[in-house]
Amino acid sequence: MRRKFGPLTILEYICLFLLAVLFIFPLFWMVASSMKPEAEIYNDMSNIKAFLPSFHPSDWFVSYKQVLLRFHLLGYIGNSLFYGLCVAVGSIIINGMAGYAFAKLNFSGKKVLFGLLLAILIVPFETILISQFTIIHSIGLVDTRLAVILPALAGAFNIYLFRNFFMAIPKEIIESAKLDGANTWQVFWRIMLPMSKPAVATVGTLAFIGSWNDYIWPLMVLTDKSKFPIQVAITAINSTDPVYTNQVMAVLTISTVPLIIIYIVAQRYILEGIGGSGTGIK
Repeated sequence: MRRKFGPLTILEYICLFLLAVLFIFPLFWMVASSMKPEAEIYNDMSNIKAFLPSFHPSDWFVSYKQVLLRFHLLGYIGNSLFYGLCVAVGSIIINGMAGYAFAKLNFSGKKVLFGLLLAILIVPFETILISQFTIIHSIGLVDTRLAVILPALAGAFNIYLFRNFFMAIPKEIIESAKLDGANTWQVFWRIMLPMSKPAVATVGTLAFIGSWNDYIWPLMVLTDKSKFPIQVAITAINSTDPVYTNQVMAVLTISTVPLIIIYIVAQRYILEGIGGSGTGIK
């Protein structure tokens, strides 16, 4: 059924377009600034050239080459990829198991625990930051890669999302699998997860993006620069003299492009996952 266009519909599209421009133009300026010499960035500030790369193609990737020579950028990107992939895979497994338990298993205190889980959603991360660091320090994980990965594996929203998707799977399917000799783990791994692909894609993508963008927590628990993710490394790069704006913009572009690609690829699954999280629709 085609949507009818009227004055209100046109106004909606105009507002959405203006909002998109508001969010996108800093990205254009960042990419354009990374593809021109330092002097041109400040000379073009007051005109449309600020959003255009250098008119000399030979200048486009000079800042990228320079920043790669000055800093161990590929190592920082590798760290971020490692953290992000570990958190994404771990989040799918850990939150999936918890969601399966809340959806299909019966145990004492289930409703109370689920209520407490929902209450955690309104607790800001900053309020538990010190307590979380104290725990990591007490078990001797400070300045290790596990200190970055472990706290990010479980999330209340991810458990809630998995639980709602699993609730929509008929019990008859699980009972048939158990009659065929499947145990609880086999039911979860071979039936529940494959039937909840939108939830898996959503949790994995959001977990990876969250890990990639995380700055405060890795900064707190890591002191070895060789273990820094790209977001923490950006601060170090931005404070290392001499500071060149085009090189800073090049680093920011490099750190942003993977997220854009991932979101474009997984956008459909994220919309399906979040859209169905309140109803269990797959």
